[in-house]
Amino acid sequence: MAQTFFSKPEYFFQPSSVGELQKIVTLARRLRKRICVTGYGHSPSDITCTSSWLINLDKLNRILDVQLSGLVRFEAGISLCDLNLIDVQSVAGSIATGTHGSSLSHGLLSSSVTSLTLLLANSQLITCTPDKNPDLFRAALVSLGSLGIIVEITMQVIPDFNIAWTQTLHPLSSIIANWSKDLWTQQEYTRVWWMPYSSRAVIWSASHTTGPLRPPNTTFYGGKFGYYLYHNLLYLAHYAPPILPWVEWLIFGMQYGFKPGNFSMSAVEPARNGLKMDCLYSQFVNEWALPLSKGPEAITRLGAWINGDTRTANIPFSAKNLYVHCPIEVRVSNAQPASDVLARANGGVTPYLSPLARDEPTLYLNATLYRPYGKDPPCWKRYYEAFEWLMRDLGGKPHWAKNFSWTTKEEIRTMYGREMDYWLRVRREVDPDGMFLGEWHVRNLCVLEEDKESAEPPRAERVLRTSKLGKGYGDAVLWEGQVEGGDDTSSLPRAQPKIEGLLQGRTIETGVAAVGTESENATPSPPNTSASQESFDYMAKGEASVWTPREGDGVDL
Repeated sequence: MAQTFFSKPEYFFQPSSVGELQKIVTLARRLRKRICVTGYGHSPSDITCTSSWLINLDKLNRILDVQLSGLVRFEAGISLCDLNLIDVQSVAGSIATGTHGSSLSHGLLSSSVTSLTLLLANSQLITCTPDKNPDLFRAALVSLGSLGIIVEITMQVIPDFNIAWTQTLHPLSSIIANWSKDLWTQQEYTRVWWMPYSSRAVIWSASHTTGPLRPPNTTFYGGKFGYYLYHNLLYLAHYAPPILPWVEWLIFGMQYGFKPGNFSMSAVEPARNGLKMDCLYSQFVNEWALPLSKGPEAITRLGAWINGDTRTANIPFSAKNLYVHCPIEVRVSNAQPASDVLARANGGVTPYLSPLARDEPTLYLNATLYRPYGKDPPCWKRYYEAFEWLMRDLGGKPHWAKNFSWTTKEEIRTMYGREMDYWLRVRREVDPDGMFLGEWHVRNLCVLEEDKESAEPPRAERVLRTSKLGKGYGDAVLWEGQVEGGDDTSSLPRAQPKIEGLLQGRTIETGVAAVGTESENATPSPPNTSASQESFDYMAKGEASVWTPREGDGVDL
């Protein structure tokens, strides 16, 4: 877990059925509560912080249908065990924030999704696909948790497979020289770890194989001694930052060798193991997507800035007495891979808020800073301010789940142009009162500006205060929020509602009708919805609410 932010929700729910989840949403709507959905807590940002109601979908984890074609339908709380760096991400959370791997043969995880079912703020269920409610589908493929609650996903998958991977150490100059040649295409998967002080880089590459399994060699910081030595040196560097170039030389020399060309390591492993990377310690992570062709310039300028060459860097921030952690991770992705069955599963539909470059492959540059024993590195604010400036200068877009803090919502809106406008319009239609809006959304997206004409402002949660948790938590932040306008309890008795009673289908003491009963204050469907008799296996009562675009609002892309 990231352990960068903590919050204390008023209530924490872990429903085991969609029916229970509908009851929670109905009660939240009637009591004017904000809802936030959380997964495994790997995002280092405050996107899931709330002082209102927090929902976890871990118990909604059933596989509902498996087809011979590889289409699998499952509940959204199921975990994803073999993607990317982390093996316990929830699938819904991975989709919502634009999770990706490192391959020019693959795009975002959401490119494998063929159907989504969402629970909206009016407690209604809606299914969307590339052909059915396509605008909602494109918005929900990167929803940022602000459209509704994803409860069911259909995704194209492939059988488990093994990979043969290698790691080799190279001078940075050879990485730059081969950038536009075969660096990213020799193998199906490729990622680079760049050490900025020593100007070296490790290339990790892998492809499918049918060969016999062969475990990797034992590594330096794969063992306890190396792990704790590196951790404690990073902690020491918190108080003596100038030692960080030496720490890079020592630790990565012990791990990969002190001279390029003298290190090579390989293995054959199941993909679920070989594609993972141990993230080691709590981190700040600031990752941006750039056009792949901008990679050499980005690395050259950032490396120059870190090493004090301000003229080459051309970044308007001082790097004096600033020292950073390594490695800086370099990965790639592709919005339109030519022959990937997973990426073509939904016909190549692109999420409105996909950070991938449209006209060429995408580079991901990841400026990771470790938080040894929970301590924030002293360089992080100035480093990330300069890093984000450079990324914007090169036409980049931030990873939605990471720690970008020096880029305004107006700048982000400009990055996405009309696709952001379409996404904001869909968001406003399906959640007009802002039940799923939090401080993160208000800070980074122009969601409130879109609702200025509303008679009543969205029910977005805003930060009230932040404070350091203190001893035992390092520099971790306690986040406290407040819903705009407070709770709507004017028509209710003063007694505290008995939440448990409502969730069991009983009328609670406050007089609010339990879900499924008639009530004069029942909330109607949001604007631009139409009733449908379409049924869902898990829908016990009521009609499905189908989102439809307004006349004249067609999207022509």
